Amino acid sequence: MFGTDALRLLDAVARTGSFTAAAAELNYTQSAVSRGIASLEARAGGPLFERLPRGVRLTPAGHALRRHAVDVLDRLRSAAEELSAIHRGVAGRLRVGVFATANAALVPGALRAFLRRGPDVETQIVEGPSGRLLERLADGDIDVAVVSDYLSGLAAGPESTLTPLLEDEFLVALPSGHPLAGRAVVDLRDLRDENWIEAPPRGHTTMLLTACARAGFTPRAGFRVAEWTGKFGYVAAGLGVTLVPAMAADGVRARTDLVLRPLGEFAPRRSVYAALPSAAPLPAAVTFLRLLQDEVAARATPGRA
Repeated sequence: MFGTDALRLLDAVARTGSFTAAAAELNYTQSAVSRGIASLEARAGGPLFERLPRGVRLTPAGHALRRHAVDVLDRLRSAAEELSAIHRGVAGRLRVGVFATANAALVPGALRAFLRRGPDVETQIVEGPSGRLLERLADGDIDVAVVSDYLSGLAAGPESTLTPLLEDEFLVALPSGHPLAGRAVVDLRDLRDENWIEAPPRGHTTMLLTACARAGFTPRAGFRVAEWTGKFGYVAAGLGVTLVPAMAADGVRARTDLVLRPLGEFAPRRSVYAALPSAAPLPAAVTFLRLLQDEVAARATPGRA
């Protein structure tokens, strides 16, 4: 019934007390203000202003309509501010999909920086295997995903755009008293007689199998343990050795009963990516991607894990 321009005109005339002053504030002509108020009064069903020798004054109907007008204009201003914040990536919602190991350090560091920039963004973390995260991204269930090509590569469709983040090298975790613990680099071939603590999915060729095949042997299967903390406990007890992605290395370096060593030329590696929707990614998701890249760069500097 009443357009926003008409409501702004009503409010300006009421605040300034004259058509002339309102015209100057709104950069209108006085005749345009007069015509606008007359049109508004026709739609309102009666006078909204008393015409006085020096200016105008709201009628009871004018007071009532202006009260609603101010409420509407305030809501529109709030909506504009909220939309602007969303478009700048500092408000709204962000759903981040993450494969498990990336939650060890990479994503928390980027998320901390993100929430400092946009504390009003409602942020949700969704953990899962990389293939499933790409499906959820394509379905619109999440806004950005951190994924890797382990175990079986990445089948990203046209709905997603992958941005490389880093190459994650796998290290070997040994008991601190292991005969090879003093070496700077451990040759994978020297571990041919070790029991390997892992829990590979049934029917999948793992990085360990591939790396050991390159080194000329088949790894001996030890206890099946899936969780990293459990694997570390078994290794510390001298029950075997295990592969540890560099992204999760901080959780081992604090321990005195384990050591991590690189595997040199036979070290398995996986690629880690950030995935965004190909069409119209959220500004907050784009910001989060940039912060992931910053976190990768920071962790690559000397003194950082």
